[in-house]
Amino acid sequence: MRAQEKISGKGMTSLRTRQRLVERLTEQGISDVRVLEVMRDTPRHLFLDEALASRAYEDLALPIGHQQTISQPYIVARMTELLIQNERLSQRPLGAVLEIGTGCGYQTAILSKFSEKVISIERIKPLHEKAKHILKDLKIRNAELFHDDGSKFENKTKKYDAILLAAAPLAIPEYLYKSLEIGGRLISPIGNGSTQKLTLITRVAVEEFKTEELEEVLFVPLLGGLID
Repeated sequence: MRAQEKISGKGMTSLRTRQRLVERLTEQGISDVRVLEVMRDTPRHLFLDEALASRAYEDLALPIGHQQTISQPYIVARMTELLIQNERLSQRPLGAVLEIGTGCGYQTAILSKFSEKVISIERIKPLHEKAKHILKDLKIRNAELFHDDGSKFENKTKKYDAILLAAAPLAIPEYLYKSLEIGGRLISPIGNGSTQKLTLITRVAVEEFKTEELEEVLFVPLLGGLID
């Protein structure tokens, strides 16, 4: 199959199927047209094993190996929408964005459409390598992927307009608060395996943060240590 045909999809991965997903997301409350268009145009099926490709545009989390999952499309759209609906940044792309938990790279691909640069961290090397390959095939050039420990990854010279955690810590690592630009937003599930809340944190001033608890969610836990 030619590269463009593979990206475009057919049958259960066709544009018509993707449009049905967008309609479901709209019904669930996703209203930002920019997010809906990117969700429609990003080929989620390419981030999954071929055996699961026909289910790519169902609103479900699906396994990607190594006891990890690709997030439910609604959650990807919801977290993205919360990050970009920032009055300070609404008229321009986000600058630098940090993602903890690359997984298969799907959320990375979505974030790349709204930011100048995405820095994405993955502790499981096979997932990191696979995501790099997929994003390269999709010609996404503004994402930089690292095989590193997101629970303690810190670049003291770098500040981010937005930070997204795709795994749930019991509490936000302290270094992430310091890594947010003033006015920047952090979105993350927080909690243990059975009780997690999607939480939005905004850095209002140097020492002031606003925290909003949103809906209940279910993510894999944020773990430390590298896996080769």
